[in-house]
Amino acid sequence: MSGSTTATPTMGGPPQAAATAVDSERLVPKRVFAFLIMVFGMFMSILDIQIVSASLSEIQAGLSASSNEISWVQTAYLIAEVIAIPLSGFMSRALGTRYLFAISAAGFTFASLMCGMTSTIGEMILWRAIQGFLGAGMIPTVFASAYTIFPRSKMFVVTPIIGLVATLAPTVGPTIGGYLTEALSWHWLFFINVLPGIGITIGVLLLVDFDEPHLELLDRFDWVGLISMGGFLGALEYVLEEGPQYDWLDDESVAFFAVVCGLSAIVFFYRVLTAEEPIVDIRAFKNKNFAFGSMFSFCVGIGLYGLTYIYPRYLAEIRGYSAMMIGETMFVSGIAMFLTAPLVGRLMQKMDMRIMIAIGLGLFALGTWQMTWMTRDYDFWELFFPQVFRGCGMMMAMVPVNNIALGTLPPSLLKNASGLFNLTRNLGGAVGLALINTILNHRTDLHISRLHEKVNWGNATAVETLNMLTQKFQGMGDASMMALKQLSMITHRQASVMSYADSFLILTVFYLALSTLVFFVDKPSLTGPPPDAH
Repeated sequence: MSGSTTATPTMGGPPQAAATAVDSERLVPKRVFAFLIMVFGMFMSILDIQIVSASLSEIQAGLSASSNEISWVQTAYLIAEVIAIPLSGFMSRALGTRYLFAISAAGFTFASLMCGMTSTIGEMILWRAIQGFLGAGMIPTVFASAYTIFPRSKMFVVTPIIGLVATLAPTVGPTIGGYLTEALSWHWLFFINVLPGIGITIGVLLLVDFDEPHLELLDRFDWVGLISMGGFLGALEYVLEEGPQYDWLDDESVAFFAVVCGLSAIVFFYRVLTAEEPIVDIRAFKNKNFAFGSMFSFCVGIGLYGLTYIYPRYLAEIRGYSAMMIGETMFVSGIAMFLTAPLVGRLMQKMDMRIMIAIGLGLFALGTWQMTWMTRDYDFWELFFPQVFRGCGMMMAMVPVNNIALGTLPPSLLKNASGLFNLTRNLGGAVGLALINTILNHRTDLHISRLHEKVNWGNATAVETLNMLTQKFQGMGDASMMALKQLSMITHRQASVMSYADSFLILTVFYLALSTLVFFVDKPSLTGPPPDAH
């Protein structure tokens, strides 16, 4: 009897191992549905960064806000989100995925409702900050959950979905915002979140069972780490947002927050390295692929958010487009991303992901290079192929980067690492916006001064244009003065267009150079992460 008992594991081992392997590859429908609900919540949170971008003038008019105040409708959201994203790793371990996501979704929904009901700019800024802080918890939680609940053999399906949402949401934000504002009012930019938000909250509470909370971690919560992290990231976001328009450290408030950022950073990193339970665990950066993946995420964020800003600005400032027209033009990139996502999933099974990233960055650079010879007449069709290349390139680069950064980490590091990874993308966007604004400001001033040197009485074309404008304004007052003003406006517009072209050229060189770094990354695979014991 004992002999038969001893023999059973030996003879039954392979079938049991095979059964275990089959079970590990099986998708649980309940978890898949719960994950899709979470993905939709992440989409809403990322979408709301840019959904107001094409409608700021309408919000400004509705709230009687100044031009400086209205920019904080976006800035407040970004600062709060940047602070909350790395915090989500600790909170997810303490509260569990189910409760953290439900609290985030419910809080985001309520803040959205209050944003739509505000009547003053002060209230709007407050509720946008709350909306960004609470909504941020939904973003990294989805990334971590994907690598926790899905078998590695299915990641070629899952990661394109996540990558599509992370890149598509900010891209189509101006489009959706433009349509809502035009068809209804700017209030619906926020009201549209309410019903889906309630559904997401209920769905997550009923279906998510990925992990268990560890409430004992809250007893060791590092308040000094949280405050210093808030000071570091919040002040950094403020400096990057306000610096370009106020000549950086020449402005007292920007200089003050730069000092706050530096001092807070010192305290934050000291606490991260010495606290018993740090607010952010940075051990994941010891993994070479995670470190490189985070760097690529940062750089992709520059292009993702930078071009979502620069295209609408060009269309509004140079072409005079309305919010809806901007949205319709920007939608091209969104369609390109959507159509490319399934192809990327297939290619991940057959191609070295490092080569995919290089191709994606090359396509992105091709799209920006096509804009380097732009004129003030560039319209929908002139922007069509640059946006197609941008959308395809972004998907080709972003999805493999997700897998390279998170796909080889042990499960114990995933939650914190997901927060850090998503933070790098948002910080890249903040840095990109600051650099693009600085380039536009400086290069516009440079081109204006150079054009003024050429537009003089010795320039036959300038004199001919001035005479033509003078004749145009005859009988309408001081025709000569009106013609000079018109010529000055033409010169300024041309200088602006030239500065946009300069920005696209710099982005082209940057992404071509970045594509050469992919081969410093260890070749990734879809076989799975190392065990925690290692």
